[in-house]
Amino acid sequence: MSSAPGPIRILAVDDHPILREGIAGLVADQPDLVLAAEASNGREAIERFRLHRPDVTLMDLQMPEMSGLDALIAIRGEFPDARIVVLTTYTGDIQVVRALKAGAQGYLLKNLLYKDLLDTIRAVHAGKRILSPEITSQLAEHAIDEALTPDEIAVLELLAAGCANKEIGARMAVSEECVKSRVRNILAKLDAKDRTHAVTIGVKRGIIEL
Repeated sequence: MSSAPGPIRILAVDDHPILREGIAGLVADQPDLVLAAEASNGREAIERFRLHRPDVTLMDLQMPEMSGLDALIAIRGEFPDARIVVLTTYTGDIQVVRALKAGAQGYLLKNLLYKDLLDTIRAVHAGKRILSPEITSQLAEHAIDEALTPDEIAVLELLAAGCANKEIGARMAVSEECVKSRVRNILAKLDAKDRTHAVTIGVKRGIIEL
């Protein structure tokens, strides 16, 4: 975000010190990059961003205290020009869409860190949007899928918790027949064989979390 000449200043946010060390090692040998600050959760990320105003932020999604997505939303709400790259192990298309809608300019899988991170940082700093090929493939695969409704997502979450139709109906204050109808819709929309398969797909795509 800084307009002053000099290296690209980076904020690395991840709850695993080893990954932050890996980023630091990659950046250390690059004259045009510098690791300005680190954070281990979303709350720290917001504080560090306010303090250091980095040019590019590398943000993990799954972290304690506050998720990377919530931190991303908060930072972009306060600093609309913030350039944030999501670093994650998750390829779920729903999670990707949420991050992009929240303002992420990049989405990079952690297994590609050593191969693509440096180029991704430079590209995002230059104003480009960068997605890992696997991510692009996931988005394309489900581009025309019919989305689950909020009520169907709620049912899927209760299925993941092991609830039977009767219990789901009681919790959601609807009839058991209504629950059965929503389950049928879920199976159809996710192209799932059964409830367990639907839950597995839901987790993989980032629709629900366990």
